[in-house]
Amino acid sequence: MPHELASYIDHTLLACEATPSDVLRICREALEHRFRSVCVAGRHVARAAEALAGSDVLVCAVVGFPLGSSASASKAFEAAAAVRDGAGELDMVLSVGELLEGRDEAVRGDIEAVVDAALGRPVKVILETCLLDEARKRRGCELALEAGAAFVKTSTGFSTGGATLEDVRLLRSVVGDRAGVKASGGIRDAATAYAMIEAGATRLGCSASVAIVRAT
Repeated sequence: MPHELASYIDHTLLACEATPSDVLRICREALEHRFRSVCVAGRHVARAAEALAGSDVLVCAVVGFPLGSSASASKAFEAAAAVRDGAGELDMVLSVGELLEGRDEAVRGDIEAVVDAALGRPVKVILETCLLDEARKRRGCELALEAGAAFVKTSTGFSTGGATLEDVRLLRSVVGDRAGVKASGGIRDAATAYAMIEAGATRLGCSASVAIVRAT
């Protein structure tokens, strides 16, 4: 069971104080436990890609993280740089403020800019669900699908709340089988991880990944 659970996990290190040595450590952990990916900031993508070369573990890079309020051109540039450095997936934060005001074209265009720059790599769109009502969560999912995203994702883990079972169920109900659902933020034990999968998550963002799989 631990290897099965590990295949859902993006082993995540996004703290601003993360050192190059820390990045190499999580890459070793990902190889040992067979996590799906390591998720790191853009500065660390090349280092992680080198450490994971020849393995099945992907490098996932964050874009516009954690606020989502940078210009679309900046997000596209960041995404393109991550792809050049070896990222196999991208997790982007959408423009939360524009979503809150119902500026659909701006939100869709922001996501499309990253999807285009990703050159076919899967893009996961972070909604930051703790800041949204149900209608905005639904609309964020719909706009992500329209823009070509491969996943919708609950949270950065840097705002006022993380993943909840209710949000995972809601996101799954909206995207159906058209996209993946990534639960992220506050998943610290195996019971919670399995509950998120049961609710509809197909990927989990975790920093406590090693403890989670060792407990199974």
